[in-house]
Amino acid sequence: MTTFASLPLHSALARALTVRGYETATPVQAAVLDPLHTGRDLTVSSQTGSGKTIAFGALLAQTLLVEGTPWTRGTRPAALVIVPTRELAQQVREELGWFLQQTGLRLASFTGGTGVSGDLRALHHGVDVAIGTPGRLVDLVKRERLDLGGLRAVVLDEADEMLDLGFRDDLEMLLKAAPAERRTVMMSATMPSEIRALARRFQRDAVAIDPRTANGGASPTGPTAHEDIAYVANVVAPGEKLPAVVNVLRAFDLQAADEARAIVFGTTREGVAQLHAALVARGFAATVISGDRAQAERDRALEQMRQGQTRILVATNVAARGLHLPDVDLIVHADLPLNAESLAHRSGRTGRAGRKGTAVLIVAAHERRKAERLLAAVNARATWSAAPSADAIATAARQRLITDLLATPDAAAGAAPGISDADVEAVVCQLEAQQTPRQVLSRLIARELGRLPAGERLTPVQTSNGFSREREGRPGPAHSRSDFASKGVLFRINMGAKDKADPRWMLPLICRRGGVTRREVGAIRIGPRDTTFEISGDAAHDFAVASTQLDPRAPHVRIDRVSAGAQSQDSQPSPQPQQSHKPAPHQRPPAMATHKPAPHQRPPAMTTHKPAPHHKPAGMAAHKPAPHHKPSGMAAHKPAPHHKPAPHHKQPSPYHKPKPKSA
Repeated sequence: MTTFASLPLHSALARALTVRGYETATPVQAAVLDPLHTGRDLTVSSQTGSGKTIAFGALLAQTLLVEGTPWTRGTRPAALVIVPTRELAQQVREELGWFLQQTGLRLASFTGGTGVSGDLRALHHGVDVAIGTPGRLVDLVKRERLDLGGLRAVVLDEADEMLDLGFRDDLEMLLKAAPAERRTVMMSATMPSEIRALARRFQRDAVAIDPRTANGGASPTGPTAHEDIAYVANVVAPGEKLPAVVNVLRAFDLQAADEARAIVFGTTREGVAQLHAALVARGFAATVISGDRAQAERDRALEQMRQGQTRILVATNVAARGLHLPDVDLIVHADLPLNAESLAHRSGRTGRAGRKGTAVLIVAAHERRKAERLLAAVNARATWSAAPSADAIATAARQRLITDLLATPDAAAGAAPGISDADVEAVVCQLEAQQTPRQVLSRLIARELGRLPAGERLTPVQTSNGFSREREGRPGPAHSRSDFASKGVLFRINMGAKDKADPRWMLPLICRRGGVTRREVGAIRIGPRDTTFEISGDAAHDFAVASTQLDPRAPHVRIDRVSAGAQSQDSQPSPQPQQSHKPAPHQRPPAMATHKPAPHQRPPAMTTHKPAPHHKPAGMAAHKPAPHHKPSGMAAHKPAPHHKPAPHHKQPSPYHKPKPKSA
């Protein structure tokens, strides 16, 4: 444990920390203030909630201030802090406000969504530390109102997020406008190649710091799970994510803790708006925030959360970073994040400042493999289970009621403010005159039970813990033909040539429905009425669980496991094994190469699957013979050499049938 007293802090900062009661530095704060790094450019990798704002605030003071010498105000900013969102800019402004208050440095924030006139007034009065979003800062520079020529320090906070949001050009413009002899600090939860490239261009001999690693050196490119966050994955049937979210919130019982709060994350603005409306209709005190909301609405929603007027925030990824909500205890991923970085940043809104938190992923059965990969990418181990049931929620609510009643020794102690013992006694006497104590108690309990929160009914699902190596972050190699032959499991889908089935679109359907990747799918054999396909042995159990759940987008599609000896006649495998692994990409299109039936096996109905039009030899339609005039061979209709498709696009034409052997 490193104390602030042992770090080279300016005396004004030390006093501010003492007033706030801070004594122990977080790992990132201790790492960046190491005397060995004084004056150096830094590339710091650290997760959200780790104390980065105080860390780079101390670096700014270290760069700008001289102990014992009052700060001399200039006519242009001496430091610039660039952040991705308006909310984060406001949070940084508030945090640095109290931390640097006694230094004499003037701070101001500049963000989009607000009137530019206020920014111009602030710049006219003078700003020493400018904090802002890339778009607004660039706008002020182009107006020639923000002069970056006097910068001595630049901080990029949440650099990876700014690149994800498309601010690369704005960042480069701002960094080029700053003096070359400056100190540049990049703060980022992850260090992808784009961040490292930016560091090489705009930093000088930067030191890479990651307090999460054993030696404090450079971090891996991906995010890692926060040790104070417990991950839970709730598997639900397709179409039941909303009731699952309701049950998770009911089971967590936000009202039991005075300061408990939750954030429910969705992927799209429309989905978040619908989810918020559904929660409010069920009696939850919830508010909503997304990128399409006006700044005033977003500020009002956050203030309601801080004041305790609402306990639940429904949000898109705009809330994944920069919101000043330190007491969030529960994160619910109603929609799975698009990538591991989003999972880390969303979940990072809880488990902050030493508090424990819980992150719950709502996972449809067909999304299970995706959830496993996301968790493996952030090195998180989740507890897999079904979502809380309505019965479990009712049982827990009744137990809480009993606990509350037994914890109240007398009537007056549990009464509302302003209710005296005499008031309670008067009502008791009236009730005793008309009912027995047991009858009165039964009626009161029945009324209280009716007020308890009720859960939603969910379809039971299986939750196996037997996962593939992908769950542990070690994707297995592609399976060989012999692997499928010895351990593969055969499944059937109720679509065949009569439905114009084609491996090119059936492969993605199989993967999505069963939550597998293409490496776990073997040969796909299309018959007239149905199609059989192979799934690798290590993925077969999870695939069976996921694929039996109906997909609301295609409820008519059914997938069943084929019992031994029950394979349909029209989809019997060829005696000659089919190739079930794609060749090198330059040889042929991967989807068709991987799962194409052997030519002699293709049923007549498959003739509808012509090669792509741009590969069809010119004049082919004019030379198609009538079926009853079929010539013995197609040599006479061979296209001219200059019309021949490139070898890697060559596909057998349905019109070029093999010549039958002579008897």
